[in-house]
Amino acid sequence: MSKIKLLILLLVSIFTFACTNNKVHNIDQKYSLAYIGGEFDGLLLKNYLISSLKNLNIYDQNSKLTIKTSIGHSSNLFVTNINNTSDREKIDTRLYVSVINQQYNCEIYNDDINVSQFYIYSSSDKFLSNQKALKQIKKDNTEAAVNNFINKLKKIDGECDE
Repeated sequence: MSKIKLLILLLVSIFTFACTNNKVHNIDQKYSLAYIGGEFDGLLLKNYLISSLKNLNIYDQNSKLTIKTSIGHSSNLFVTNINNTSDREKIDTRLYVSVINQQYNCEIYNDDINVSQFYIYSSSDKFLSNQKALKQIKKDNTEAAVNNFINKLKKIDGECDE
């Protein structure tokens, strides 16, 4: 009986390993970054982008493919229940990205990535938790938007559409 169970387990494990795909993306295109404005938000975006590109080994300052980005955050205060006891602030992050082929001076990719989160808002400006939550959400949204872009970057072609 135990031999049959072991054979079934072996068959299931072989089937499982045969169906899995450990595909490593080998991207031969290298990218450079253009200047990113936006004070702290721009610096954070630049650090996330450079880190992500270096992790994939596709960052080269002298590349003909340049990534131009801009980021913006907006907030909106809203009440979520009938009793008006729970105020929430929604933070929307908009990341605009374009990839330019400098050799042919053409745009090969552009995208507008939006990410949003909210937090429960304390009704006084004296609470540091509001400021801390706002800063953390902006950081998380920026990281999520960059990850979204990097996943899309793996699928684009580096050539200009004539």
